[in-house]
Amino acid sequence: MAGSAAASDQSLRGSVEVGRDRNGVEMILLRNPKGATVEVSCHGGQVLSWKTVRGEELLFMGSKAVYKPPPHALRGGIPICFPQFGARETLEKRGFAMGRLWTIDRDPPPLPERGMTHVDLLLNSCAADLKIWPHNFKFHLRVALADDGSLILVSRVRNVCNKPFTFTFAYHTYLAVSDIGEVRVEGIETCDYLDNLKGGMRSTEQGISLSFDSEVDRVYVEAESVIEVLDHEKRRTLKINREGVPDVVVWNPWDKKSKAIADFGKNDYKRMVSVSGAAIEKPITLKPGEEWMGRLKLTLSLSTKIEESSSESGCLTS
Repeated sequence: MAGSAAASDQSLRGSVEVGRDRNGVEMILLRNPKGATVEVSCHGGQVLSWKTVRGEELLFMGSKAVYKPPPHALRGGIPICFPQFGARETLEKRGFAMGRLWTIDRDPPPLPERGMTHVDLLLNSCAADLKIWPHNFKFHLRVALADDGSLILVSRVRNVCNKPFTFTFAYHTYLAVSDIGEVRVEGIETCDYLDNLKGGMRSTEQGISLSFDSEVDRVYVEAESVIEVLDHEKRRTLKINREGVPDVVVWNPWDKKSKAIADFGKNDYKRMVSVSGAAIEKPITLKPGEEWMGRLKLTLSLSTKIEESSSESGCLTS
């Protein structure tokens, strides 16, 4: 990572370094005062890496991922899925924002994360977008790294055209885990979900948590604002706090489907789980001049709940 750019209000709190990848795309490295880091690419506005002060990677990236120029998108990190997530409309399943080049926003709107080490990115609608989705928009994205190592993403989408538009959205978060069989997701008890493996059939979660022994692809509708991902082997909990993104997508392709994902190696499915804050079941509609905001906060902590409740974990069967 070459070069350096840091806002004056960040100089005493952390550092922001700007460089370029092998394709000439700008990359930003955030480092908080304690040494935790986050790496962000202007290719898709995608967070590629989130590391603790000890250098432990918390996000998954496919072992066969190749950094190609846009519109190719990587399977890993946190892709921004806009203006679609899912197969409801005619656009590609994960939208087009992840395949576009974003710019560093030199004049961002005010946001509450101002005091943290952060970078602001901007995506404007372009001619290519308008051909497939005829709506003008401005998308402001802030990626912030707190002093405690928490990773925060804030998205603001504004309608700058003369007619309403509707979209769906997801922070498609790939989490690194020790082994998928040692992981469970909490915060979805009694929550309704759409099961994409059964054609979107609506069901209600019966267990107090979700564990994995086969493929999972579910949209938990209007889930609790805080979801926890517990990793038994690593004895840690990752808390996912959401605002403006009421749904939670839980996904693991398992062995068979992972073979069809170019970025995945043979056993990559064992060391990842995707738990994504999203707005899917009720699409967002913006009138001209209106703005939507969605916030995601990821916080790591040592787990005190694993021994207490390991015997209570539910288990999925195919």
